[in-house]
Amino acid sequence: MTVKRPNIRNIQEKLLSDNWYILKKYTYELQRQDGSWQQQEREVYDRGNGAVILLYNKIKNSIILIRQFRMPVYVNGYSDFLIEAAAGLLENASPEARIIAETEEETGFKVDKIQKVFEAFMSPGSVTEKLHFYIAEYSDNNRQNAGGGLEEEGEDIEVLEWPFPKAIDAIKTGEIVDGKTIMLIQYLALNSILKS
Repeated sequence: MTVKRPNIRNIQEKLLSDNWYILKKYTYELQRQDGSWQQQEREVYDRGNGAVILLYNKIKNSIILIRQFRMPVYVNGYSDFLIEAAAGLLENASPEARIIAETEEETGFKVDKIQKVFEAFMSPGSVTEKLHFYIAEYSDNNRQNAGGGLEEEGEDIEVLEWPFPKAIDAIKTGEIVDGKTIMLIQYLALNSILKS
């Protein structure tokens, strides 16, 4: 298989903000398919890479989700708390180490055996973040604490244990609207890991 790569030249960058993460404006020339060159400008938001995990229990046919407030979806007209799989930014850790720590912080479950299922760019038109997607089996014995996130990071997370069919229905009804969570739920369904 031949990989086609873009021809790009004269890249210039301008820092617009580094208040929370890094927002830059890039000006560059991109060679079009007809061979001509076109100048383009794009704003690119760099918040680092992240990892996400969906915990599942085959015996209970259930999954662990979290529910929390997300300002970006709120200002976009979604006034409910967002239901998600546990996730976090890598912050210079390996994806595996970070998601194991994040899982316990957010859900209260300690997992050691995780399975990486894929990587994906979630919003490649403007955000650099690449997400590492994981699944892991859990049992009640894995519960170390109540979860809920880190208060010093402003987290106030509700932990949910849902039957898998309820999660599938919640995608259909629009109760689950988070893309990374939908992808992992569909992964479990497509691979017959749980029964929908």
